[in-house]
Amino acid sequence: MPAPQESLFSQQAKTFFTANGIQLPMDWQSPGEQFCDAFAASERSVSPNSPTNLFAQATLNKYHVDAAADIGKKFETFIDASISAICSAIDQWMKMTTIAGAVINGPSGMLMPGNVLGPPLAPLILAKAPQATAFELKYSVAIANAIGSAWQAWHAGLMGNLMYPSFAAFPGPMAPPTPNVPVPLLMFSSAGDAGLSASTLKSSMLANLGDPQALHAKELFDAICKAFELQLLTFKSTTMVQNVLGTGPIPTFAPPFVPVGPVLGGVGNGAPGCLC
Repeated sequence: MPAPQESLFSQQAKTFFTANGIQLPMDWQSPGEQFCDAFAASERSVSPNSPTNLFAQATLNKYHVDAAADIGKKFETFIDASISAICSAIDQWMKMTTIAGAVINGPSGMLMPGNVLGPPLAPLILAKAPQATAFELKYSVAIANAIGSAWQAWHAGLMGNLMYPSFAAFPGPMAPPTPNVPVPLLMFSSAGDAGLSASTLKSSMLANLGDPQALHAKELFDAICKAFELQLLTFKSTTMVQNVLGTGPIPTFAPPFVPVGPVLGGVGNGAPGCLC
């Protein structure tokens, strides 16, 4: 199944962002009675925005409420579009990624760093990321490059075991192509795991953005990264490594005295789609 799941991912990110309780206007201080007198009675106090709005209004003044709603909607749209691009990119990556050169001895196949071969993720994210304005492009590039670089290091470093039970004692000189026992991606490790943590990704995004004064960038990146970290665990748990076809010789096979033997020096290869 494709993962992360876009709707849940997006909702988690918006929940994390809302939890910051950012009020607009920021650092609001009333200038005094003349502020109230400047507006019609119908504008001085209106219904507040929904608690799920990404920004809170500093007062119930109509213009404060409207500004919080308008800016909140723009951030919500950006979060939704960004997460849609990330999920689409990972889905494409899964469909294109292969496994090549796993070493098989007996029933065990060793997947080593460099055996998982997949496309760069950053261009796949940017292909669908929001870019309609200079703001969107700047933030999208920062997000895509941070996740893309960390993902590349993670998938290049993946390692773990693939199991081929029949290869422990095979009755023949050469084991035919045989799929591995499906195993969750969660069972594999990588030296690049730490690079996909929320804190590391957030730092990378802020460095890529290169603008320490950018309003709400820290909260935006923090929310996306925290939600991404949660979804990554689901992704690893639900994605299966399967159909990695193993084959290899049985050098000890010598019937009738030795009618079965283990595969030694075999190889395992998986076509695109072996992560699904």
